[in-house]
Amino acid sequence: MTEVFKLPFILSGGLGMGLLFPIFASMKTFQEIVQQTEFSREDLTTLLLAEREERQLLLQQAQSVKLQTIGNKVFFRGLVEFSNICAKDCLYCGIRKSNDHVVRYEASDEEILDACRFAWENRFGSVVLQSGELSSPVFVERISRLLQKIKELSNGELGITLSCGEQNLETYRQWFASGAHRYLLRIESSNPDLYLKLHPENDFHSHQRRLQALKDLRTAGYQVGTGVMIGLPFQTIDDLASDLLFFKAIDVDMVGMGPYIEHEETPLYEFHSQLKTRQQRFDLALKMVATLRLLMPDINIAAATALQAIDPAGREKALTIGANIIMPNLTPTKYRKDYQLYEDKPCLDEDAELCRNCLEARIDLAGCEIGYGEWGDSKHFRK
Repeated sequence: MTEVFKLPFILSGGLGMGLLFPIFASMKTFQEIVQQTEFSREDLTTLLLAEREERQLLLQQAQSVKLQTIGNKVFFRGLVEFSNICAKDCLYCGIRKSNDHVVRYEASDEEILDACRFAWENRFGSVVLQSGELSSPVFVERISRLLQKIKELSNGELGITLSCGEQNLETYRQWFASGAHRYLLRIESSNPDLYLKLHPENDFHSHQRRLQALKDLRTAGYQVGTGVMIGLPFQTIDDLASDLLFFKAIDVDMVGMGPYIEHEETPLYEFHSQLKTRQQRFDLALKMVATLRLLMPDINIAAATALQAIDPAGREKALTIGANIIMPNLTPTKYRKDYQLYEDKPCLDEDAELCRNCLEARIDLAGCEIGYGEWGDSKHFRK
């Protein structure tokens, strides 16, 4: 689109005719922005603010880029939430250390290995071991032992992602040597000021500590994953654009992000009246997924379970417009209600087989195919 500025004018003396010519300023159309391969902060903000026809154009372009870059396959990551015991006290989280209403649990080694065996026998390709944040020597050694046993029971065929919080470089290296090769550590927000509003103000919850952990993961050799919550209190569209630029700046290999859903038993719930509606947060999360797919075409993007907490078809909508990872919950059903980081978490009473069958149907409805038996490593990392 070309816009004519009425003022100022310049005098052309080329032919000595004293003609006045308007200055023309070139402005990008929305369609031109979505066709780009490089994006400014302003471009990203424009995409995240898209509504109606422009929003549809964004989602369609993200779908096209996904198919051209990484194809139509969706990869399973069997999720095992093996413990809700946490040393952290994050202000948004339902399993924070100070929440006395949570029934704490720790799955046995055998329960964890049974879940991983199910994943291997059903050709999931990969598992994710997730827990609250602990760093004791006993915890570190237990994870190493479990990693080695998972590799042994699957003949080395199962890929393993860990999501066990901030650790030191030595621990990350130990776990990598024991068999893990991907690690998910969400930054939660790339804005240090907003991060401070989400965590207690002490060194144990510092933004710098989180950044150092992400750097250490890269040093240790992992495929590095991170992510943010979308629709937080105090969060702006500019914050979210900065988050996307942060993913690009640290050269992330995979991203897991979803809508923020409040939990009544957390300090951040005090500000729930300031939140966008859940539907608005859901729509914004889809635009974040789509925009990230345009910004970083060859990374892995997870369809977050929190999407399904708002929209029954939330995860398949994310798969359609850019996501390519989905995490069937393999946590023993007796523990699931106690691993609620947020309210209204879905699939609490489905056993592993029901969850697998449900997701297979959802992926089919989304027009995708499942990469059975494949690790589905990030193409970005392989490059």
